[in-house]
Amino acid sequence: MARKNSPEADFERRLLLAMGAGGAVFAALVGRLSQLQFLEAEHYQKLAAENHIRLVLAPPERGQILDRFGRPLASQRQAGRVSVVPERLEDPEATLLQLSKFIDLTETRIKRVLEEIQTNRMRRASFVPVTVAQELSYEEFARLRVRAVEMEGVDVQMASTRSYPRGRDFAHVLGYVARASSEDLTRLAEGRSPEDLKTFEELFRHPDIRVGRQGMERFAEDWLRGRPGRRRVVTNAHGRPMQELEQDPANAPVAGKDLYITIDAELQRVAIERFEGESGAAVLMDISSGDVLAMVSTPAFDPNSFVNGISGKDYAELRDNPRSPLYPRAHGGVYPPGSTFKMVVATAALEAGVVKTSDTVRCGGSYRFGNRTWHCWKKGGHGTMNMHTALKQSCDVYFYEIARRTGVRKIAEVSHKFGFGETFVLGMTGGRSGLVPDPDWKLKARGEPWFEGETLNFGIGQGQLGTTPLQLALMTARIAATGAPIKPKLIGFGPPSDQDKMLDAPLDPAIMEIQKAGMYGVTSEPGGTAYRSGDLGLGGPRLAGKTGTAQVRRISAEERAKGIRGGDDIVRELRDHALFVAYAPADNPRFAVSVIVEHGEGGSRTAAPVGRDILAAAIRMDSGRTPAYAKRAAAVAPGTDGTPEGDPA
Repeated sequence: MARKNSPEADFERRLLLAMGAGGAVFAALVGRLSQLQFLEAEHYQKLAAENHIRLVLAPPERGQILDRFGRPLASQRQAGRVSVVPERLEDPEATLLQLSKFIDLTETRIKRVLEEIQTNRMRRASFVPVTVAQELSYEEFARLRVRAVEMEGVDVQMASTRSYPRGRDFAHVLGYVARASSEDLTRLAEGRSPEDLKTFEELFRHPDIRVGRQGMERFAEDWLRGRPGRRRVVTNAHGRPMQELEQDPANAPVAGKDLYITIDAELQRVAIERFEGESGAAVLMDISSGDVLAMVSTPAFDPNSFVNGISGKDYAELRDNPRSPLYPRAHGGVYPPGSTFKMVVATAALEAGVVKTSDTVRCGGSYRFGNRTWHCWKKGGHGTMNMHTALKQSCDVYFYEIARRTGVRKIAEVSHKFGFGETFVLGMTGGRSGLVPDPDWKLKARGEPWFEGETLNFGIGQGQLGTTPLQLALMTARIAATGAPIKPKLIGFGPPSDQDKMLDAPLDPAIMEIQKAGMYGVTSEPGGTAYRSGDLGLGGPRLAGKTGTAQVRRISAEERAKGIRGGDDIVRELRDHALFVAYAPADNPRFAVSVIVEHGEGGSRTAAPVGRDILAAAIRMDSGRTPAYAKRAAAVAPGTDGTPEGDPA
């Protein structure tokens, strides 16, 4: 008979089974925990970090642009900025209207900010701040810092911004920076990898980052921009930054490189002031080095106006201004050189062997060719002229004759030796080549043959011939250097401007001495067209130069018969431009200058005094002395491309 189990034994059995099962589960849990803690801990720690720690872009500081002696021309500074965080705004429009009580906010600006807020919300990026206003004045910043605590979602802080402390002085050389447009991104993205493009776009969405839009800021964008870094921040599940962690030095941003230009900022200011409100341009070069020491275009604009976005109204005022302040006259303005071109014609005639310096031409005030009469600037004529006296007194009839003998092709050939017809970038934007006309050009451009009468106009720097003030300074420098090679330079230390050529086409030193003697006669011999401008006022040194007049409008035969020859007889906008080219000291040339005063009429009256004073200032200030960047520039290995190391953007 089977023994019947007692209730106690049954309970004990069940308890043992339960304990066994529980032990197995516990053992499994312990094992799994051990696995998680010891074997897979690193994996899950990584996942956790990825969920809660983000690498946020840290923008680099843009490099400075400095003059030849280290004075800042473009730099970064701190300025007040107010922004709003969309997710913290109950009524964005009401908040903006409240802000408008303390700072100037136009209806257009409020509308634009509201659109950005809506865009961020649609992108689920409501935590990303939207800039409301920048460049707050001290008073505005102080008021808003106090009031911001009362306005939910408003953030007032100091931010980095581009600054041009010299304002208009360097507007056409440096250009300016602005918020990146889609066109900018397309232009700068060429040749970059998809990964770099992602970083690139993120970088230029940052409120502190600007892109070079014109001038040297655009040319040297890669050099100046630097390399972005990354900051480690703790975020919540929605990606909102909650806390910033200690910076990893390996991920720190790298500031952009400083760029030195060859211009003397103080000399630039002197040159601008000397124009006294006139429209025009001037270029001063160091003859031995090719350094551009001054490059003036006036009137100009304030590049600071573009940094944080210029209003449509303000831009329209600049664009429609009849004096064209946006026009880079010094390297992009194209003008007939007038009589400043006569040294080129004389050089071509001597090279061609069609004239000797002793050969004479009789000037009676006009020159008859075919069925047309060409007039000399001197109504009664100059009498008998040789090359020296013709240069000194700028006799048009003499140059009509030798131009006809020389021919257009030879004059065009020699023009290119001096740099005419070439575009010199020099690290800027907006440079132009001008035009050296010849029969081939005319046939191609207009489908017409060249007429002999056009050669006569060519001979006095008129007609289709177009030059820039920079090219005229280069011509003058080559003459002053007795034909030695010259390469113009505007970047002292920075990325190379490889598009610019060396002017080294052979020029006979003996012929250059003849041109120098003629230019000395202009300023230092009785009868010279700029005799009063030869003295630099420095107790000894003199300058040698050549005056010129660029025709804006031809005086008709009927007007000439009535005694109308220009000047006060016609409205200012139709008056001729005044030109002057010169070098100094005359006996030991160091500096060459070109000046154009728009609608200034006679070069001796308006342009020559400006050129004289610029040359005198350069000598007095010793602007060509050793620059601050000399050692750094010499240390750069030849053949390097000048690109900052490790630039990922």
